[in-house]
Amino acid sequence: MIERTITPDILQTPWRNTLGEGPSWIKDRLSWVDIIEKKLHCANLDGSDAVTHELPQMAGFAVPHADGGWLAGLQDGLWRTDASVRDWEQVWKAPHPTETHRLNDGKTDPLGRVWFGSMTFAERDPVSALYRQDADGVAEQVTGVTTSNGLDWSPDGRTFYYTDSVPRVIWAYDFDMDSGAISRPRVFAQDPEAFLPDGGTIDDEGCFWSAKWNGRRVVRYAPDGRIDLIWHLPVSSPTSCTFVGADRSILAVTTARIADMCHDQELDGAVLLIQTNTTGPASTPAIY
Repeated sequence: MIERTITPDILQTPWRNTLGEGPSWIKDRLSWVDIIEKKLHCANLDGSDAVTHELPQMAGFAVPHADGGWLAGLQDGLWRTDASVRDWEQVWKAPHPTETHRLNDGKTDPLGRVWFGSMTFAERDPVSALYRQDADGVAEQVTGVTTSNGLDWSPDGRTFYYTDSVPRVIWAYDFDMDSGAISRPRVFAQDPEAFLPDGGTIDDEGCFWSAKWNGRRVVRYAPDGRIDLIWHLPVSSPTSCTFVGADRSILAVTTARIADMCHDQELDGAVLLIQTNTTGPASTPAIY
């Protein structure tokens, strides 16, 4: 295991996020959401051509759609918009009560199906779930979840990684790419009580990178679950990460700046850009 203290570059935009999340890199643009501020941000990696779209509700994630618009997981379900990003339409209503729940992290699999989960605001009881959207609609995949979070697929498409933050567990499942079925859940990694696993991403070597809420670090796990690398970052709570850039060798890390939940580091709320010695697979737009 290697531990390194990292001084990252910063994506220079006009914003600092309150709760940045859900970074995505498609068509040479970085996008992410600010959950609490109900915003979708997009920018080039040099910070140019930065735009913000207002969202109808808090959004756990927003992914580009193959038709040029967006698919977003908002508090009460899935919503779609076209390329103008002006009018949003709900396409699936979540079964949870919005007084207590919202949707959280989500991502497309290599075939364009969208996987996403829910959480409660209290984050105490395992009463949330993981869902999959495909040609047949939305179906529940995992129950008994507390805080549905970071997910991705191994490069060979045989393993699905999934995070339940409050129990501090990253799970691994067998994955059938054709059907989208998951099976044989087992604990891939377990964090200590000091911090929580948040969003994550896979690299082309099959290693899973996990941002640690309240942990000031990103951890890279080998395919066998062994900790390979720990990056110590100058932020209180990194929230998620994805590979970006022309060769997808830069790790973009979203972060939070929430009063009483972070520690007022100078870069809290920024999007960090860190050059790596590996690359990540290309993202797939949502197709349903």
